[in-house]
Amino acid sequence: MSMPRLPTSRPTKPDVAVFVSGVTSMGLEILAGRIIAPQFGSSIYTWGSIITVFLAALSLGYWQGGRQASTASNRRMSWLLLGTAAYVAVVVYANDQLLLSASALPLPTRYASLPAVFILFGPPTYLLGFISPYAAELSQKDGTGEASGHVYALGTIGSIVGAGATTYLLIPTLGIDMIGFLFGFILVGTAFALTLPTLVPRPAAASVAIAIVLVVAAGLGPVTFDHRGDVVYQTQTAYQELEVIDNGDVRTLYLDGARHSAMDLEDPDRHVFEYTRYFHLPMLMVDDPDEVENVLFIGGGGYTGPKDFERKYDVNVDVAELDPAVTDAAKEYFRLEESENLTAHTEDGRIFLQETDKTYDVIVLDAYQKDQVPIHLTQLGFMELAEERLDEDGVLLANVIAAPSGSGSAFYRAQYKTIDEAFASTYSFRTSSWESVQNIEVVATNAETNFTEADLAARNDQRELGIDLRSEVDSYMDEPNTDDVPLLTEDHAPVDNLQASTIGQEYVIEQTGDGETQPGPASIAVGPALPVHARPAPGLEAIPV
Repeated sequence: MSMPRLPTSRPTKPDVAVFVSGVTSMGLEILAGRIIAPQFGSSIYTWGSIITVFLAALSLGYWQGGRQASTASNRRMSWLLLGTAAYVAVVVYANDQLLLSASALPLPTRYASLPAVFILFGPPTYLLGFISPYAAELSQKDGTGEASGHVYALGTIGSIVGAGATTYLLIPTLGIDMIGFLFGFILVGTAFALTLPTLVPRPAAASVAIAIVLVVAAGLGPVTFDHRGDVVYQTQTAYQELEVIDNGDVRTLYLDGARHSAMDLEDPDRHVFEYTRYFHLPMLMVDDPDEVENVLFIGGGGYTGPKDFERKYDVNVDVAELDPAVTDAAKEYFRLEESENLTAHTEDGRIFLQETDKTYDVIVLDAYQKDQVPIHLTQLGFMELAEERLDEDGVLLANVIAAPSGSGSAFYRAQYKTIDEAFASTYSFRTSSWESVQNIEVVATNAETNFTEADLAARNDQRELGIDLRSEVDSYMDEPNTDDVPLLTEDHAPVDNLQASTIGQEYVIEQTGDGETQPGPASIAVGPALPVHARPAPGLEAIPV
């Protein structure tokens, strides 16, 4: 008895075109986040812009493609794919210049990234939108419903493959330019395959020409001068763009284009950024610094704070750093050496606190995505968790980027209010004498305390900490007014909105010693980068970033 043979069908050329368009459109959407983030941040507004532009461009392409579907052919789809590949070559070669041009447009903060996303990704996504209605028109399926369902399924499967491959394979493995080159080459290859077995001269020649353009764009890239210094190392991690840049004797770690740590190559123990000295303020607030045993840093960066604590005190230092590439870079370029007293944990800070059974004397919160604290590390639930993991006289220090008062202070005041809700007593210290956006250190004690500036100054004189915190104590601030800002909870934490007022403002990172000012763009959380010049406070140097 013979078994019935199952029907088999090979994918048609339109099927292949639909699948590849799905792979490419979703792959480009994921890649857009990496290209846009260094200039505009990775806030909800940035991702909202990306999703809006991609959906709008695809919808317009679907509509126009449907109107012209009666003229559909494999050759027309070939030209559409080649046009998309050509524009991808432009994105690979000129994305930095296009981003800078778009960022100069005078738009409100939340909409600032829209023009950049539109210019870079609107045209190629629009062209890809034509493919599905063309393929439905050319489908061999019976009936409109079956043909459209077939096309939707193939396009969606392609999108799943594009999103997964870009997220889990391509971005951790390749640079942005090479990923763009790969997508462009896939489009060219597909376009060429659509014309086979007959070799049509014009599409074939165009395929070869665009392939060459892609190779040149990915291989050469734009010739630009990096004002920040010499790029020692650059990579795309699973979470962000990571760069190590030397400017004279100062080596700086950049994450998504924002400064995160710096080290003096001639004097590695010097605090290049003034705000890292403030990490020692908790040692003035604990009952006895000699009894401090366990310290936790959430966020590693260049590991300036953890290395300093290990060097100055007889303590065990744990570091919860989410991105393993950051820790690897710190070991390779910032002289980090793990030891019995310093351990790096590759884990999210909140998850680390949830899972550990260890209690700490000091917790330093210094985790950032570009210039924004991850939202789940700003909320009341996290602060209460940190309070539970601290000893009775334990101290939390949170590094906050905001203005101390007035415009740009909303996030600082909301974070202060949230921390104060979880802890018995809360204090704050500014790191610059100017009213600019800066690093503000919010310090909270588990025990009820009432430290005055004079009390802390006296403890600084009495305690031998290996670091004089006189100027840091002098930066003691009065309690801020928090009546007009929300408590940041899991249900309502509008961090993006609160930080929006800092965009375009001067962000001053005070630099100790004789380090040179490094000119650069101002970019806080999200929004366009604006050139500024910070004014130095007495005895310090302000870095415009």
